[in-house]
Amino acid sequence: MAEANEMEIVLDEPLAPVEDYLAAGVHIGTQQKSQDMKKFIYRVRGDGLYILDIRSTDERIKTAANFLSQYDAPKVLVVASRQYAQYPARKFAESIGGTSAIGRYIPGTLTNPNFRGYIEPDVVVVTDPMGDVQAIKEAVQNGIPVVGLCDTNNMTKNLDLVIPTNNKGRKALSLIYYLLTKEMFRLRGISTSLAPEDFETEL
Repeated sequence: MAEANEMEIVLDEPLAPVEDYLAAGVHIGTQQKSQDMKKFIYRVRGDGLYILDIRSTDERIKTAANFLSQYDAPKVLVVASRQYAQYPARKFAESIGGTSAIGRYIPGTLTNPNFRGYIEPDVVVVTDPMGDVQAIKEAVQNGIPVVGLCDTNNMTKNLDLVIPTNNKGRKALSLIYYLLTKEMFRLRGISTSLAPEDFETEL
């Protein structure tokens, strides 16, 4: 397995084995890197793809779970416009008892009280800062903290907390949202029979 040689990594009490992260392609970035994401990049591959450091990913999922657990679940809004992100994001929101805005984000969702779908969350989770840029703008306008799943090419300036991950891959997104759910459940003292497959969208 070529991927396994990409990182000789030992994780400190990881949420998932290194092999699981690698198999899901969580570490595979894009061929672009932003200045913001530089610190999360492990190396660049021969084919020009930037590889994320999964130690940072594992650590940041724990931090994000801790952070999100401080809020009442219904006040956590999960946003996902990208196709492969929609199912795992919705599953995460449903599992923790949160709210989701899936698919095309309607401007004014967080800022226009007259809009039928108006929501007043206390914290927002975005699956891709590029695709979910309108939700970030509205959250910032309202002083709502934002947690973002960020790939190597994302800008992070309007995010309060970054989870470095491949945010375009089907398996990567399902694993990240599964681990976030599992860790939030652990912090609440709830055991779960959910598995990464439960978060995976059908092809």
